[in-house]
Amino acid sequence: MDNKQQLMRQAIAAAMSNVKNNTGGPFGAVIVKDGQIIAYGKNAVTTTNDPTAHAEVVAIREACKTLGSFQLTGCELYTSCEPCPMCLGAIYWARPDRVYYACTQQDAALAGFDDAFIYEEIDLPAQQRKIPFEQLLRNESQTVFDEWNKSREKIPY
Repeated sequence: MDNKQQLMRQAIAAAMSNVKNNTGGPFGAVIVKDGQIIAYGKNAVTTTNDPTAHAEVVAIREACKTLGSFQLTGCELYTSCEPCPMCLGAIYWARPDRVYYACTQQDAALAGFDDAFIYEEIDLPAQQRKIPFEQLLRNESQTVFDEWNKSREKIPY
């Protein structure tokens, strides 16, 4: 049996556990380093009242804590469903070597988790989005970036 399939089954089992125990949404993830699972993540949005507690994000937080690093170099992420835009962003910031997914965006949409509107919103100018975005105090805030650029203590990421 292919180890990738076994690892994906662990992500799927985490998702199924949430469904059967009514402890969160139908999504699960695992993060692997050197062939060993170092973190599990289950969707915990409704149980923690945290809209960012998607399975991938939960797993990334746990893996980073385990590794003592904000990057997942040398790791692989297995997720029961193709990541949403938020999780995709988190994955790119965490920088794992590879991502494996089972179900697709379309499968998730058929189950009531349609994130197509978010992709559409991202492409719109800020003023045209459904949630209004208004820029304030850019010049004042730019001083923070100026200080960051001058800092010898910064840790780039």
